[in-house]
Amino acid sequence: MAKPYKTTLPRLLVRQAEERAQKTALREKEWGVWQAVSWQDNLRITAEFACGLEALGLGRGDIVILIGDNRPEWIWAELAIQGLGGIALGLYQDSPAEEIEYIFALSECKLVVAEDQEQVDKMLSFRGNLPELAHIIYHDPKGLVAYEKDVDGLEDFKAVRRLGRESRSDCVAHFKSRVSGVKPDDPCLIATTSGTTGRPKLAMLSHRNLLSMAHNLGKYDPKSARDEFVSFLPLAWMGEQMMAVASALLFGFCVNFPETPDTASADSREIGPHFLFSPPRVYESIAAKVQGDIMETTPMKRFLYNRFLPIGYEYVDTLFAGRTPSPWLRLKYFVADQGLFRALRDRLGFSRMRSATTGGAALGPDIFRFFHALGVNLKQIYGQTEIAGISCIHKEGEVDFTSVGAPIPETEVRITDEGEIISRSPAVFLGYYKNEEATRETVTEDGWLLSGDAGYFDDNGRLVVIDRVKDVMHLNDGTRFSPQFLENKIKFSPFLRESVVLGGGRDHVAAILCIDMAIVGHWAETNMITYTTYQDLAAKDEVYALVKAEVAKTNATLPEETRIKRFCLLYKELDPDDGELTRTRKVRRTTINERYGALIEALYTDACALNLETEITYQDGRVREMCGDIRIEDMEA
Repeated sequence: MAKPYKTTLPRLLVRQAEERAQKTALREKEWGVWQAVSWQDNLRITAEFACGLEALGLGRGDIVILIGDNRPEWIWAELAIQGLGGIALGLYQDSPAEEIEYIFALSECKLVVAEDQEQVDKMLSFRGNLPELAHIIYHDPKGLVAYEKDVDGLEDFKAVRRLGRESRSDCVAHFKSRVSGVKPDDPCLIATTSGTTGRPKLAMLSHRNLLSMAHNLGKYDPKSARDEFVSFLPLAWMGEQMMAVASALLFGFCVNFPETPDTASADSREIGPHFLFSPPRVYESIAAKVQGDIMETTPMKRFLYNRFLPIGYEYVDTLFAGRTPSPWLRLKYFVADQGLFRALRDRLGFSRMRSATTGGAALGPDIFRFFHALGVNLKQIYGQTEIAGISCIHKEGEVDFTSVGAPIPETEVRITDEGEIISRSPAVFLGYYKNEEATRETVTEDGWLLSGDAGYFDDNGRLVVIDRVKDVMHLNDGTRFSPQFLENKIKFSPFLRESVVLGGGRDHVAAILCIDMAIVGHWAETNMITYTTYQDLAAKDEVYALVKAEVAKTNATLPEETRIKRFCLLYKELDPDDGELTRTRKVRRTTINERYGALIEALYTDACALNLETEITYQDGRVREMCGDIRIEDMEA
């Protein structure tokens, strides 16, 4: 394939519609039935919406904000504004109104495409502070029909398409003429960064950035027009833009949208996608759910799982040690695959999975080992929003549990004298919107992108990421450790959902842990333990004993000096709405240190309990005080 640098995302839409007119481009499940949209119709709808936007006064250089669940309307709106020379800016659907208002004010957005009443209500709550916001377009009319009489500029998505048809006799021809004037180096997408240290920054990316990434990723992780992909992660996330937009337009595969987020797993099983890209939390949740389901399945299935999974581990450990499995081991694994793994992959929607990849944060080696034991070809991707999502990936046949693979074609990766990972490629972003100072701090004059991550290359030339440079910790005796690595080890337990490892400048390692309510709740019911709330369940002596045993298992795999000596169970889940996690569920350590400072200090004293007061924030902005006693547990030496 020739380098796609001389084209743009909307031009690829036009090309696919010309070459594969009646082939399915998008598929959405609605009322229990999959509704297919051909490439020809995909272009027509996009063109009609683009003409409607133009009639509303939108055009080159304008920013349009998109917010809501994954729907075809998001794709149509994004490509429409890009075809006019504008820029799409996606926001997470669960973002609080305060954060959304900040981004609206910064971008001076004139128009927003919001999915439903929930998102429209957020816009209306602060619209009075944003004189530039002239139009709010929705595509799920439930509960919004009555709004149109009282709210100026509130329009239905279909009404904007109708306006486009009325303003242009041939929307497709007009759209093609507008697309021809868009250049590969024009900005087309603004992606929010994870914001682990404060408010998210707005990274501007061009068509060239996105398509060079998709092209070079495809060399190591091939895709074709016959493939199926299920889009269920937020389209505001750079990883979903990599797959559902840039790669789909370049390679021409079909993108499927589940009916609701709650039915994503079942809908994905119906489609049987050929590849998957998700952050670690998705794979961690799947692994925890499998282990949780095994606890409540029939004795026969539990026996088969406990008998065959060790065979899967033995087989993959042999492969990743560089040895050839013996005929006897191959036979055992074949029996395990036929007796359990094949059915389990089908249950998870992985029956046709050719490649499963993860990125956005580190994935623990235990999770990697688990999926490979099941026969899932899981690979690690490493990158940043600022490099269009990816710089490294495991090559086929070169997967290992500790590295993130090798740089993709046209990407250079180096380690500085300070141990920081830096990258350079055609996919490096244009800069941060209205933040030249941050841009200069992130990209050097000769084009090297600073990651802020510490790492090194192993003997095979594969990149190993340790942690964020600022997050690598040292105990008082000089022992260096990665809290993220330990957190991932702990979260392999199905009973734990989140963990925060502490120890920087201390004598030993400690941890704040959060239980998985669903799995621990089922365990409690099975063991005749009554409880009322999350707070009540997390305080039970039996739950502490359960978690202590899980921490002991993790400690057994760690060097003595980095083992967890004390832990506590928080009486609430860590939550992005409370600022404790990013939208991609990375820990905001500064917030944790500020909010739970007293609890952290208690972990490093002889205290056995602490009365903690904190606040929880609901999505509608309401704040509630929360308090209670938290027990602190010591691990035996």
